[in-house]
Amino acid sequence: MTVTPDSPVLALCSASRIASAALLEGDKVVVEHAATTSRQQAESLLPLVDRVLVDGGTTIESLGAIAVSLGPGSFTSLRIGVATVKGLVFGLDVPVIGISTLQALALAAGPGDAPVIAALDAQRGEVYAAAFDVTADGATPRDDLLPELVYTADELADRLAGPLRIVGEGAAIVGDRLRERLGSNAIALEPELAEASASHIGRLAALRLAAGEGGDAASLAPRYVRRAEAEVTRTRERFEPPAGVDKG
Repeated sequence: MTVTPDSPVLALCSASRIASAALLEGDKVVVEHAATTSRQQAESLLPLVDRVLVDGGTTIESLGAIAVSLGPGSFTSLRIGVATVKGLVFGLDVPVIGISTLQALALAAGPGDAPVIAALDAQRGEVYAAAFDVTADGATPRDDLLPELVYTADELADRLAGPLRIVGEGAAIVGDRLRERLGSNAIALEPELAEASASHIGRLAALRLAAGEGGDAASLAPRYVRRAEAEVTRTRERFEPPAGVDKG
């Protein structure tokens, strides 16, 4: 298959209670649909894909790539998203691209001078969080400032110095502590202004597609960050290795 920067990209986001699917051509969103879901996201994700393809006037075979949120997020929802993509491309020569949920969330905040701290509720009073520089060209990870991991509000307050922007549902968990420590240098955006969606996943995927990236579905796997309890018992490690590190 010949893939160009303007090839249509189908993007799925299943990391949260709002599942969404979008069709993009380059950085242009052709059509996007979303639905509030239960744990059984498969019941809503596939119909969303069907609607997007029909409304966009295309087919799976005509796509340049399929992108999906890899996590962090709900374990069940992430597994469903990855399994859905693998089912869609079975037997087809369509590259797939996995995108960090936190990176898409940061992109949703929009360009700005201050780094973005994207934060999602990880339960137990903790958040999944990471730092990004967001420009009109995308969201660049700032691992030197805050790598993608699980943090408490106190841990974030000890690591970070302002100015910065906090986005996502995790802002309600850590925002007060950061503002207490950093004052006006910690700006919490309204959650509705920074909701990760399939269109944000697709925009990031389009940038990677233009750079010649894209793999096969066999290598696609959720990025949980925090291990399930059974894995903690087996490995004696609470977290997965950072993205790009050999898991051994």
